Amino acid sequence: MIEALEKLHEEAARRLERCASEPELEQIRIDYLGRKGGKLTALMRGLRELPADERPRAGQELNRRRAELEDLLDARLKGLRENAATLADGGPRLDVTLPGNRPERGRVHPLTRVTDEIIDVFTGMGFEIARGPDVEDDYHNFEALNIPRDHPARDMQDTFFVSEDHVLRTHTSPVQIRVMEQRRPPLQIIAPGAVYRHDDDATHSPVFHQVEGFMVDHGITFGDLKGVLTHFLEQIFQDEVRVRFRPSFFPFTEPSAEVDIGCILCRADEDSGGCRVCRGSGWLEILGSGMIDPNVFDFVGYDTETFSGFAFGMGVERIAMLKYGMDDIRMFFQNDVRFLRQFPP
Repeated sequence: MIEALEKLHEEAARRLERCASEPELEQIRIDYLGRKGGKLTALMRGLRELPADERPRAGQELNRRRAELEDLLDARLKGLRENAATLADGGPRLDVTLPGNRPERGRVHPLTRVTDEIIDVFTGMGFEIARGPDVEDDYHNFEALNIPRDHPARDMQDTFFVSEDHVLRTHTSPVQIRVMEQRRPPLQIIAPGAVYRHDDDATHSPVFHQVEGFMVDHGITFGDLKGVLTHFLEQIFQDEVRVRFRPSFFPFTEPSAEVDIGCILCRADEDSGGCRVCRGSGWLEILGSGMIDPNVFDFVGYDTETFSGFAFGMGVERIAMLKYGMDDIRMFFQNDVRFLRQFPP
């Protein structure tokens, strides 16, 4: 309670320093002292939840802080009115002797930073960058990726439909189809970009970012997939991370695998209890991968007896949250300058 009061007082003081009008001042009063929803009022109502021996001290501190805040409000109101009177009397509107305010310097957004790091690692291995449209047709987003009409991924709870045959792409995998339609192997491609799904909570966003990657040539094996992804994960996390491949299912790869890394926060294993982030397992799911399904090659006219390849896809937000120790994806999209200031230029 005491710590919360201190933070509340500092927050109110900062707002009062920036306050430039009486309506704004009144809003500050309502926000902190208002009977309905006032932050200080809410704390006072919470007194009854404290242990009986703590209530007297907490009550005294609440009353003291309330009195101090009322004094600050009165002093700021007096100052605003004196300034208004000075201006009305023809007083100076600008004091040129005062120091100027330095403009805020921009910062590279953490998602842009992590995307650039991912691109740097893969281009260093010889991958090219490809792009595709955000509004995709049904064929490239679903059909050519071996996702038939009755697949669960087409459910409205997952997909934003623009029309009956066009959607906001649900993954960057359609770029794989578009590239293979236009070019012949050998291919080493990554496709970064925004994707859209009908989902929104602390770990999901309706707009997020993926990096799709694939390699197609003669004699590509699952061993090549493991080597590329293991090297990538060691580079992106700047450490020798433990990597494991778990059997999974994706419509456009067979066999498929989820890729996990050893928890970079607790660095524990399954026997030592782990942490809240890895839920005690010692492992964190990081991306999906697999060998490209022959059905996908059939859609683009590749001879499955001649060519083989692998594909993988990862969420940029997921990697950024692990790198920076975050637990809420929504912080990336709130444009709060206090959050962005934490990341150095």
